[in-house]
Amino acid sequence: MTYCVAVAVDAGMVFCSDSLTNAGIDQVSTYSKMFCFGIDGEKQFVILTAGNLATSQSTLAKIKSDIRQNAPEHLLRMDSVADAADYIGDLSREQQEKRAVEGKNFEASFIIGGQVKGSRPETLMIYPEGNHITTSKDTSYLQIGESKYGKPILDRVLAPELNLETSAMAALVSMDSTMRSNLGVGPPIELLIYRTDSLQLDKPHRFEEDSDFLRDLKRNWDARLKDAFRQMPPLAWATNWDRSDREQNGVY
Repeated sequence: MTYCVAVAVDAGMVFCSDSLTNAGIDQVSTYSKMFCFGIDGEKQFVILTAGNLATSQSTLAKIKSDIRQNAPEHLLRMDSVADAADYIGDLSREQQEKRAVEGKNFEASFIIGGQVKGSRPETLMIYPEGNHITTSKDTSYLQIGESKYGKPILDRVLAPELNLETSAMAALVSMDSTMRSNLGVGPPIELLIYRTDSLQLDKPHRFEEDSDFLRDLKRNWDARLKDAFRQMPPLAWATNWDRSDREQNGVY
């Protein structure tokens, strides 16, 4: 299983992914699911992958091959992030069709985020069918893979005006919540922050399984959740309120 999330706020974008690949209890491996491409000062793209490993790896291999061979159509020739998403979607469908076997699932999903000079930053999720969606003011993030456990914190915290440091922490807490509930998602965790209009990418931060930071984050988040829970209104208050409401409506 995989979990990847991309956060888009006014200040820039945050990308976070795990690196654990689980094909059974005796087939656990580590593969990076974050890939960076760009020309400094002109355009930058970050790609996250989830789904069938063979499909995602062959799609990335084709992207790299097209760049290396300076093909007529390749990622670094794209004039927008949307064009790049269309290109990746086409490659992904081609790889799925090559492996098509009845009853087998070779689907893969991707997130691409980035910026082309003269345009605003964009973040898009590419479905296995090749089509894609983007973030909005109401939904500042996109997820692929095991998305349900890490979603609540993102829904409660993220907003377009949030700074990148807080957005990055939200992404890491979202990852921690997912790892807590699904053992198929795990370290190393990669995190990359892109600042709007910088048109440069730093090397992703990589947190290993024995990372002191991940351990402290988990411990502190657990403690604060428990503190918040202890401060919830007592159950007796809710019971009395409900009884009063029923009596007012003539229900006993």
